Amino acid sequence: MLKPDYPITTPRLLLRPFTPDDLDALHTYESRPDVARYLYWEPRDRATTRTFLDKKITRTSLLEEGDALDLAITLRHTGELIGQSLLIWTSKQHRQGEIGYVLHPDHHGHGYATEAAHEMLRLGFDSLGLHRITGRLDARNTASARVLEKLHMRREATLIENEFVKGEWSSETIYAILDSEWTP
Repeated sequence: MLKPDYPITTPRLLLRPFTPDDLDALHTYESRPDVARYLYWEPRDRATTRTFLDKKITRTSLLEEGDALDLAITLRHTGELIGQSLLIWTSKQHRQGEIGYVLHPDHHGHGYATEAAHEMLRLGFDSLGLHRITGRLDARNTASARVLEKLHMRREATLIENEFVKGEWSSETIYAILDSEWTP
């Protein structure tokens, strides 16, 4: 079980629960085709962003298998919302989880995704006691793969054309790291 104290502070970021006031900032990147390109969803209209924001607002603790932390990534010095980070508790029995992240393209290339995902790994291993954490991505998303590699996650598999997404077959790459390999 994990109920973090918020906000979670990193050297340059604050990770915090989403609030209703985040709608405009969230919609600025969720509505972009370049953001949705490698995700399961199409660019979102404002109403759809609001629906998913309502769900994100409730995802602040891991009480049982299947729960997720879905946190706003904000710049520490300005409070600007620049993305989201995710930790899902995928198996209690096998002590496994999964991380994810989405960042506004204006903030790519600064290491923010790596910094936020590092914190999700820390929460999973040090606070929840997970044994293994994965990251799954569209195999074409080389930028996201670089983030996972910077976190010292190992590329374990590429599942060739395993999913039919947005009208085409896509391949999925899976990265993972064990608690014994984790270096805070």
